[in-house]
Amino acid sequence: MKRTILRKTAFLVVLAFVFTISASADGGSKKLNSEKSKVEWLGKKVTGEHSGIIKVSEGSLVFNGDQLEKGSFVVDMTSIENTDIKDDGYKAKLEGHLKSDDFFGVEKYPEAKFEMLDAKNLGDGSYEVHGNITIKGITKPISFKVHMHHHDNDLHVSGKIVIDRSQFNVRYGSGSFFDNLGDKTIYDDFELTLDLYLQ
Repeated sequence: MKRTILRKTAFLVVLAFVFTISASADGGSKKLNSEKSKVEWLGKKVTGEHSGIIKVSEGSLVFNGDQLEKGSFVVDMTSIENTDIKDDGYKAKLEGHLKSDDFFGVEKYPEAKFEMLDAKNLGDGSYEVHGNITIKGITKPISFKVHMHHHDNDLHVSGKIVIDRSQFNVRYGSGSFFDNLGDKTIYDDFELTLDLYLQ
């Protein structure tokens, strides 16, 4: 009798364990690991380019089975960092300028946000996502492609986003707002490369 009860108990425990694994793999919500995740940025001008990273402070993705349905992410704009300049003084000057009102005004707008409204499954772990992005308090629709695959116990999300900064009132050095800038022109489009890990 005791053996029968033990067998049934063990079976139920195993069944519950398998169900939990399946549920987490095939549906539900996955939350961002902010320690491992980052966004790399690249801005170009007539005379060259600069690059760096920004931290993602929080985020999540919601699945229905294996279908991506929605999600949201918050970027900490105060964490803007340059990675290509070796001179500490020039590096600090550029980072301060990017955080100023000339660019992203992080004192007033410390966060940028993306809210995914829907996603189209393209197969092989790729999706075309559609949603709204908010920078400097201005919200615009956006769509881009991402690729997802499992990396150890994490879901890794990669992709590239091209954003026109002039749509978000980021005016400094923009030919969309100022004439005769010549070789001081900074291009409106900047690139964001996603490197996100979720559990």
